[in-house]
Order: sequence, then structure tokens, then C-alpha cells
Amino acid sequence: MGTREAAIGATLGALLSMGAAFASPEEDRAAVAALDTAYQAAVERNDADAMGRILADDMILVVGRGSVFTREDLLRSARDKDVIYEHQVEDTGTQVVRLYGDHTAIVTARLWLKGARNGEAFDRTLWFSDTYVRTALGWRYAFGQSSIALPAEDVRH
Repeated sequence: MGTREAAIGATLGALLSMGAAFASPEEDRAAVAALDTAYQAAVERNDADAMGRILADDMILVVGRGSVFTREDLLRSARDKDVIYEHQVEDTGTQVVRLYGDHTAIVTARLWLKGARNGEAFDRTLWFSDTYVRTALGWRYAFGQSSIALPAEDVRH
């Protein structure tokens, strides 16, 4: 493991553990926001290990076209590098974290995805909602849902 990967792993461990003990709402929002940003970066790198540390065991993702993916589907796809990303990033200023009680947080943001799947290029932007739950081990990403690709006139990077 290189220095960069070790630093990312240490940061990720700190973010995950922040959710284990109760924090102030501001601290929880900041921790979940950083964790979701870290998750998007892990997807962009196809870093299945980092993704696995963030995802809940029973996590599912429902995408705009109606397909449902499990935690294992997402991790397998990252390991197999089914998609090679140039960008998988939240558009600056679009991320909002809402807390519901002490155990649930929902992140919404606009996401820019650019890369190739099976040699076919894509470049699209969509909205997503990611639901995080506080567990004994910290915050975990439990449910995600994304929109279909936004029309080009609604995209602002």
C-alpha cells in the first residue's frame, strides 16, 4: 500500500468511527458529507476496499432506469473495473445533508459521471440521494437512489 492509499485509509477510518459515538448535529452533518464525498472518490478509483468500509452489509442502489444493485454487485463491479471513470464527483455547492433523528442522514447532490463502460464512453449528470445510518461501527451507506441523466441544458459543472 502506497503513502496516498495509507492516508486515504486512515482518513476513512476516522470518518467512519466519528459516527459510532454521538456527536452534535453539525459534526454529524460534516462527517456524513465527508464520508459521501469519500465514497464518490472511491467509486471513481474503483477502490472496492474503501467502498466496502463505507457500505452497509445490506446496502442497495436503485438507479434511474430502475435497476437495483446490491453491495456485492457494486464491489464486484469495482474489482472488475467494469467502468473506468474520468470523473465521478459531486458538483460543487450541490451537496446537502439532512439529519433525521440520531441514526439517519440523507445526502442529496448532483453528480457528474464521465468515463467508459465496456469501451463505450459516457458523460452524464444526475441527482442522487444517499441514505446513511449510524451503526455501532459508525455511519454506513445503506440506500441510494439516482435520477436518470439530466438534460444537457440543466448541467452546470
